[in-house]
Amino acid sequence: MPTPATGLLLGLLLAACGLPLPWSAAAFVPLTLILPFIAAASTPRQAAGRAFWVGFGYFGLHLWWLGAFLLNLIPGFPPLAAASLLLFALEAAFLAIMAFLAASVTRTPAGRMWTLAGSWVILEWLRQLGPLAFPWPTLGYTLLPTPAIQVADLGGVLLGSVLVTFTAASLAHTWMESRQQGRRPYTHALLAAAAWALALGYGLTRTPGTGPEQPMRVMRVTFDPFARATGDLSGEQQFRQQRAASLNRPNGSVVVWSEGAVSFPYTRPQPGQLVPNFPGPGISGIGGVELVTSPGPDPIKQPGTYREFNTVASLGSAGAIQSVNAKAQPVPFGELFPFRPVLTPIYNLLERTLGFRLGAMPRNLNPTPLSLNGVLYGAYICYDSVFPRVARALAAQGAQVLVNPSNDGWYKGWGVQQHFNMGRVRAIETRRWLVRSVNNGVAGAVNDLGQPVQLVQSGEQLQVLDVRPMLLSGTTLYVRVGNWPALILALGMIGFGVTRRERMF
Repeated sequence: MPTPATGLLLGLLLAACGLPLPWSAAAFVPLTLILPFIAAASTPRQAAGRAFWVGFGYFGLHLWWLGAFLLNLIPGFPPLAAASLLLFALEAAFLAIMAFLAASVTRTPAGRMWTLAGSWVILEWLRQLGPLAFPWPTLGYTLLPTPAIQVADLGGVLLGSVLVTFTAASLAHTWMESRQQGRRPYTHALLAAAAWALALGYGLTRTPGTGPEQPMRVMRVTFDPFARATGDLSGEQQFRQQRAASLNRPNGSVVVWSEGAVSFPYTRPQPGQLVPNFPGPGISGIGGVELVTSPGPDPIKQPGTYREFNTVASLGSAGAIQSVNAKAQPVPFGELFPFRPVLTPIYNLLERTLGFRLGAMPRNLNPTPLSLNGVLYGAYICYDSVFPRVARALAAQGAQVLVNPSNDGWYKGWGVQQHFNMGRVRAIETRRWLVRSVNNGVAGAVNDLGQPVQLVQSGEQLQVLDVRPMLLSGTTLYVRVGNWPALILALGMIGFGVTRRERMF
């Protein structure tokens, strides 16, 4: 089979383990084939080529729903869906660069495999950083069906990635030694088995935390996000329906609305402002545009400039805003539009085609919990849930429960379930309950072990759930030290690979 076809096939097999399906925990199996496939290349350039095709297949299948989203963005213009191929190629290029460097600094195929395994984790960490960050495909999430995912409270989801890559490198190394030397050296395989035994043992001993309950009403709404963006659907319609669904809830219950459920025109929400008719106490996403510079003497020649905002706020029983937190990580090319001086003609074309303005919003570098009636809520918005640092920062500041207002109407197919599953790992990393109110997604409550307690994820009508998450305190090792345990282990694999001298071929 030609090398590109082999790489694509291996990448597709790995991506199949990143889908919300029962066999996802076996991601180390295709990775055990991928590492020697890349390591066997005769030159660093060939290693990069093999890694590119692996990455293209991996990202292409894992994120296939992006093409469906782009196709829905402008119906009748199928070529736009092909733009997702650029993202797949870009992510694959990063994997290719990693393979080129790994092949350049190692002297043996076995060394390459270990260096690739550690570098894969480092690359996943790098994808969490910067304004263009996109950490969606992370190997650690594949452990979610197993107790081993509980190690996330020690080193985050990346510690799960370390377990996957370490296992793959150990098995591949064992296979290579056995084939070359004609014996059965099981040292590395036994180390992998020991790592799994420790991870599974740790996970099986974790028990749910205990604390006071906070009644909350969450909901799943089904509004068309494209209609909201173009103005075809009034925000007032969504407000009225959610308000009606929020009434007559249990005493002491806090209502949670989805992302952007409340619209503020031309002003960013501030504590003390009133949201008329909001059925507080509650938490809601609040979106809109704010005036950045006022119009000049001639508004035609000197129009005012506006900037979009996406926030979540706590509101008292009278609808007065108590506290506000802005979105930490705007979506690249959705809420954040980089390289505007260069790409302005393309952005202008998209605005004319879509019928609405592509406004950019700043990143919130210091997310803070919301305060409401003496409780601290770690509220973060939609896409923020795929960035472990956001929930970690909120838990470190004393958040007692995580709240994720979201709009999953942009996602298609597996994207919805993938987004929900990533949020479940945030609950494990911080040992906090997670509550979600969403548009066209999965709403409900997840306990501090990442286990769904009450969910609603389908239906054409607005649906509500009355949940009772526990308010928890304390900090996990991950909250205290972050990704360092995973990064140190990843660097250890790289160091082990770089120092290998034995020859396997």
